[in-house]
Amino acid sequence: MPSVKNPNGPSKNRLAARSAKARKTNQKRSAGSIDKNNNRVTKADEKRGARPGLLPTSGPNAALSSKKRRKLERKMGYALKRKMEAEGEVEMKDAPEDEKVKTTEEEMAVDTENIS
Repeated sequence: MPSVKNPNGPSKNRLAARSAKARKTNQKRSAGSIDKNNNRVTKADEKRGARPGLLPTSGPNAALSSKKRRKLERKMGYALKRKMEAEGEVEMKDAPEDEKVKTTEEEMAVDTENIS
């Protein structure tokens, strides 16, 4: 005779839903007891289920991919150049080296020759 499930018990879907709900409430309860100031998760993120130690995979707090990070760094660099040009601080690319540095090096060479 084939085994048949007890028709009076909850279905598998209900059992899974009940355990998921219990897990969720326990997680929220344990997250509430953790120090609020340390490793704080914003209220909006907390409402959608985020917990301390788990970084989101989307949204404003998601980690950037390395490609996107490089692009952002490049854009920030260009923005900084534009800001410096607007303030009047232009980077001199073909400027000759300082003559003061050369003279001090020559003086040092002369002084070492006189010592020996």
